[in-house]
Amino acid sequence: MAQLKQFNKLAYTSLDDFIFGKALHPVTLKNGMVIGGGEVYPEINFTLPPMLITEETMPEVLQHYKDMITGISERAVSLHVPGFVAEVELLPPCTWHVDWGVAVTQTLLETMRTFSDKYGIKTALRTTVIDVREGRNLKHMYEGKEWENVLSAFSENAKAGADLLAIESIGGKEVHDEGNMYCDLRKTVYALGVLGVSDMHKLWTEVSRIAGETGSIASGDTACGFANTAMVLADRKFIPRVFSAVDRVVSAVRSLAAVEAGAVGPDKDCGYEGVYLKAITGIPVSMEGRTSAVAHLSPVGNVAACVADLWSNESVQQIKLLGGFAPTVSMEQLAYDCRLFNQASKRGPETALLLRDLHADSDSVYDPQAYVLRPDVVFDLAAKIAADTNGPLSRSKTAARVTLEALRKAHTDKKLQLEEREYEWLDRLDEQLETIPDDPAAFTEEMKDESEAFDAAIYGL
Repeated sequence: MAQLKQFNKLAYTSLDDFIFGKALHPVTLKNGMVIGGGEVYPEINFTLPPMLITEETMPEVLQHYKDMITGISERAVSLHVPGFVAEVELLPPCTWHVDWGVAVTQTLLETMRTFSDKYGIKTALRTTVIDVREGRNLKHMYEGKEWENVLSAFSENAKAGADLLAIESIGGKEVHDEGNMYCDLRKTVYALGVLGVSDMHKLWTEVSRIAGETGSIASGDTACGFANTAMVLADRKFIPRVFSAVDRVVSAVRSLAAVEAGAVGPDKDCGYEGVYLKAITGIPVSMEGRTSAVAHLSPVGNVAACVADLWSNESVQQIKLLGGFAPTVSMEQLAYDCRLFNQASKRGPETALLLRDLHADSDSVYDPQAYVLRPDVVFDLAAKIAADTNGPLSRSKTAARVTLEALRKAHTDKKLQLEEREYEWLDRLDEQLETIPDDPAAFTEEMKDESEAFDAAIYGL
């Protein structure tokens, strides 16, 4: 494995520089579009209507993708959008059948280039490979057809011209699912800080290599299957919101592993923990908030926008609404939001900071998951996480501990509303945290007995 990058302090020295549209290390695409260079661009995410993907239906599949990106591009041109990123999350059949996914990528790129050539609008494609390394038949995370298909999907889609490469990787998810189910902080920390980080280092070393060989950009990963699952469960009142908030901050240690292994951003939209990555590494991030209600509800609709460099809608199906097809409608919503961000930036730093802080203040008092995304809170917690140089497990424990401390203090200072039953969970989580060993190997041995889902052999442990 190539040598990993080290991040031991915040990339930023001033909270005033930690804001939407601007990253310390912007990403420049082949067409000159700069992400994080001062302007917020829409990132539109879309998917098929309910249908089967088979060899027989592939012509219909490709026509749907062409129709979606045509409607999106036409609306972007009508609204004078200077540029946008389109993200396609390849569905499982398009990872198992790599050529199907490549056909999707090519269809989207050809249509987007037509609009770029005709109207001068800058466009880019983020191709997100689906991680198929799961299921009863999986024998190993890094050997066999599942691993080979994931890497082949990255390589072939990159060769086809995908600008940005991404994935929602799932190493450790089976243990994390148990952690969510039982509100077991031990299992979530193990899944994120031991299994997840190790898996990300292996996977993203390969993705970064492929990007380097093909001219694509290794963008970033997301804790969507981890912390976002916790967020949805908390929203449905199945688990405490404070548990989800702690899980979110711990997930930043896992998502950081992609950057350590060579990813350069923009981090993927459904990784709300991306704000921590931006604070620690300076890479640009894609974020989603109120515009992602088409995919899932959340308590972070405004605060998520505070430091976004791309502003996304999560994912929306090709279904007909009164205003038009849903992806076209989502592009309009994103376009207007981005206009507001960019107009505030043009008015000067004072206006931009006011808009950033209004986004934070409007959400953060009502929910701990929103509170931990406040720029000032991110700055404080991220600095403490980065300063822990004792390895990812230690960093994960630090992330959990400082988050619990911050939530308790915010409630005491009346900056955060917590129900009594939520507040009581802070003590329970503190107690669980104290039982986690410092040694990853010892922790692995304990998890072999504690987790019903954990199979050490598939990770080569």
